[in-house]
Amino acid sequence: MTIFKETLDAEYITTAEAKEILAGVEQERALDEDREMRYELARAIDHVNRFAEMDGEDGQALVEDLLELEKLDAKTATKIADTLPQDRDEVRSVFAQERYALDGEELDEVLNVVSKYA
Repeated sequence: MTIFKETLDAEYITTAEAKEILAGVEQERALDEDREMRYELARAIDHVNRFAEMDGEDGQALVEDLLELEKLDAKTATKIADTLPQDRDEVRSVFAQERYALDGEELDEVLNVVSKYA
């Protein structure tokens, strides 16, 4: 087991982007017959295949559009892109852990951006 002492870099990616990355890893492992896929990798691949709603480019474009809105950071925009909320209550649930809440107009702005991609 590897013990990491510090995080050098971190980046938020959508489930759709993770699906594309893991598809490449899966292909690479399929070509090399001597290397088995570890349980965790197989579960991760299964998870992204089941829950990715769009392709990686659309997911990244949605995050970029959401970041143009006020009060949205990369973490929250990525959550919204992964869940694709359909109504105000679903958007509010994404913001449940945040220190701020959106008013009705801001919620509608988020929903309008999401509707372009859903």
